[in-house]
Amino acid sequence: MLTKPLSDAVEALAALNNQRVWSLLVTVFGDLAQNDGDVIEGPVLSVLMSDMGIKAEATRVALHRLRNDDWIMSVKSGRNSLHSLTASGRQESAAASPQIYGQPNDSPTHWQLVMLDSASTHSRKVMAQLGFAPLMPRVYLGSTDAKPPEDGLVLAPTSLPRWLAEQFEPKDLAQDFAELHQALVHVQKAVAEAELVSQRETAVLRCLIVHNWRRLVLRHPELPRDLYSPSWLGHECRSLVSTLLTKLPKPDLGQILPD
Repeated sequence: MLTKPLSDAVEALAALNNQRVWSLLVTVFGDLAQNDGDVIEGPVLSVLMSDMGIKAEATRVALHRLRNDDWIMSVKSGRNSLHSLTASGRQESAAASPQIYGQPNDSPTHWQLVMLDSASTHSRKVMAQLGFAPLMPRVYLGSTDAKPPEDGLVLAPTSLPRWLAEQFEPKDLAQDFAELHQALVHVQKAVAEAELVSQRETAVLRCLIVHNWRRLVLRHPELPRDLYSPSWLGHECRSLVSTLLTKLPKPDLGQILPD
């Protein structure tokens, strides 16, 4: 059983947007069992998903989907099932980890502007993979660590007008980051007030923290703080996520058992 005030913190995180069960499972395995040889036993996975408000049938359906997608593999061990990431699942989880788990001081400090020949020269998806976010048709912003397309015009401004920063920020993500920030502050307070955080509570809180952070941070390239207005809370969220994951180190899954 989850105990107060930690149960309230779990509810605050679980209430953020609609939790897609298959995506939540991707987070669980990517955070708790990313290494080759790591497994999560069926009863342990059932307890964690139940604590996050996910019904058993929904978990089974999501597991089936991820097995079909070659993301998760399951084998029988006596009466239990052992679940683990496939090789491709580990590879994709590892590729996303630097952006998810990067420390606040890892954020880039310098930026560049790239203009393309036309709006259709490279898709937004391709530019995002290169580390650039759209500013306007044909024009993208990225850190100086990002490699621009060879056919792009690259500029390195020394300052950024405030109106440009406000135009650049994705408005839909701004509100999501604000809501996540509020929930993370709630979690930080709950963890500080708790007399003890069990391995089970640690696992549940970690997975929900990483999941809600992951679904936002992977939708937008990591760019210098100077590119954003003061109201943008993405960088503050990274700081809170980093602090909380340090206070909630990866648990021993062998100590998470059903009541």
